[in-house]
Amino acid sequence: MQDLFDKIYKNKGPLGKWASIAEGYFVFPKLEGPISNRMMFNGKEVITWSVNDYLGLANNPEVREVDAKAAEQYGSAYPMGARMMSGHTNLHEKLESELAKFVSKESAYLLNFGYQGILSTIDTLVTKNDIIVYDIDSHACIIDGVRLHLGKRFTYQHNDMKSLEKNLERATKLAEQTGGGVLVIAGEEQGVQDQIDVYFATFAKSLASTGAFIAGDSEIIEFLKYNMRSQMFAKSLQMQLVIGALKRLELIKTRPEFKQKLWENVNLLQSGLKERGFDIGSTQSCVTPVYLKGSIPEAMALVKDLRENYHIFCSIVVYPVIPKGLILLRLIPTASHNINDINETLDAFSSIRKKLEKGVYKQASKGIEESVD
Repeated sequence: MQDLFDKIYKNKGPLGKWASIAEGYFVFPKLEGPISNRMMFNGKEVITWSVNDYLGLANNPEVREVDAKAAEQYGSAYPMGARMMSGHTNLHEKLESELAKFVSKESAYLLNFGYQGILSTIDTLVTKNDIIVYDIDSHACIIDGVRLHLGKRFTYQHNDMKSLEKNLERATKLAEQTGGGVLVIAGEEQGVQDQIDVYFATFAKSLASTGAFIAGDSEIIEFLKYNMRSQMFAKSLQMQLVIGALKRLELIKTRPEFKQKLWENVNLLQSGLKERGFDIGSTQSCVTPVYLKGSIPEAMALVKDLRENYHIFCSIVVYPVIPKGLILLRLIPTASHNINDINETLDAFSSIRKKLEKGVYKQASKGIEESVD
C-alpha cells in the first residue's frame, strides 16, 4: 500500500503541472479596481472581458447603495441556520415569489450557490432507474451532478437537435426497461419557457451577485425544497444578498436599456469577429469563445502579449477543458463596454492571430513545456 498523498507529488494533474509558471498571471490573476469595462492588472489598465457582470449592475450606484444599507442593517451572518430550521424570513419568501413571476412559473426556491444548487437538483430528481440526457459541452456543475447519478446517461452534441432526438430515443427505450423516467438537461433555449419543468438560474451573471434559484410547478418545487440535501443542511442565503437580489431584479424589470446595451455590444463584438474570419463556434449567449490552434505554451505567450502589449484581458482555456491543440480565448461582453473597447479588441485579435500563424509565440514559448515535465 502507498501513502494516499504520494500520487499528488508524482502527478499534479494536467492543469496543476503548470502552476509554478502560471499561477498569479494566467490562472488566479488579480484584477483590481471597480468592476467595469476597464480595470487594473499587473499595474496596467486593461479592457476587461473576463467578468460576468452582463448588465453592468455590479458597480451600479443604486445597487451599491442597497447592498451597503443591507449589510449595515443585517451584517453578514443573518439569518443563522438552515432555512428549514431557523434561517427562513419573509424577504426570502418575497424574493422567491418575485422570481417565480419573473420566469412565469408557479413557485421558486432559493439556492445558496449556482454550482452547488444545480448539482444537488440533478441528484435529487433522479434515481438509479432514471436516465439522464445532457449536452456534451455542459458546464462542470452539470457534469458533476450527472456523475452522482447511479443510472445510465447519454450525451448529445452541443446545440444539435438531431443528436438530442437520437439520444432521447435511446434513453426512452432504456427507461421502458428500467421502469424509470428521463431527465433532459439543456441550456440557453428560448421561447419554450412553458415546456421547462424545472427552470434553473444563477445570480452570478446578470444579477452580479451570489446565489441561484430553481422554479417550476408548486409540487415539484416543494419536493425539491424538502429533499435537496445541499439546502436542507446548509446555512440560509444571507440577508444582504436577498435584499440585493430584490433590487437587482427590480432594475432588470424596469430598466430595459441595460439589456439592450448588452446585446448591442454582444452583436457588435461577435459580428466583428466573424467578419474577420474568427471561429466563435455556435454561441447563442453573451459568452464569446474565440478558437485558435496552438499548444499550451503558445497560449501562454499569446495571452501575455495580449495583456502586456495590447492591454486586453480575457480568460484563456486550454486542455484538458478543451481538446489538445486548441486555444480558447473567452470574451464576455457586458453593458459596460463601449465601441472603443470592441474596436481595440478586434484589432488586437487580428494582430495576435498573425503572430500565432507566423510562429512568433511558438518561438517565444520554447522551453516552457520541458520545464514543467
